[in-house]
Amino acid sequence: MKTKPTAAKKRIFSVTLAAVIAALYVALTYLCNLMGLASGAIQLRFSEALAALCLFTPAAVPGLFVGCLLANFLTGCIPWDIALGSLATLLGSLGAYLLRKKPPLALFMPVISNTLVIPPVLKWCYGFEGSLGYFISTVFAGELISCVFIGYALYSALDRSGVKRIFGRRQD
Repeated sequence: MKTKPTAAKKRIFSVTLAAVIAALYVALTYLCNLMGLASGAIQLRFSEALAALCLFTPAAVPGLFVGCLLANFLTGCIPWDIALGSLATLLGSLGAYLLRKKPPLALFMPVISNTLVIPPVLKWCYGFEGSLGYFISTVFAGELISCVFIGYALYSALDRSGVKRIFGRRQD
């Protein structure tokens, strides 16, 4: 006989799931950092594809935020980038969760938030050479590849696999 999980068990599961997502984000970002892709004028963080998890569980929102915060700190980003980059991930993840019923559109939310926040950080906080327009285009391209192309492939694979059982009931 199945018993309904208690509220405390649901909270523990949600916090644990967020922690696992944060750890995955850090590990994937660190892998990208080893390849020179995690930060700089041209970035391609595979970890940003994990935004697709926001379409399955609200635990992904804090998980991605904490993961980005830790990853930025551990890969040597400056304080402004740690704070603003993590905020951009939080806003994009929250937007993706709120639009979860429209998967392709939802995955554009992290693209938009990072494209608005990160280019000024690259230009004025890091002092990288190049125009703001150049940084907008490079961040947009990297986020588009990570969040929309790879993220949608991840979403599709998870959705077909019946992963909703792992995440609990889908929050529609």
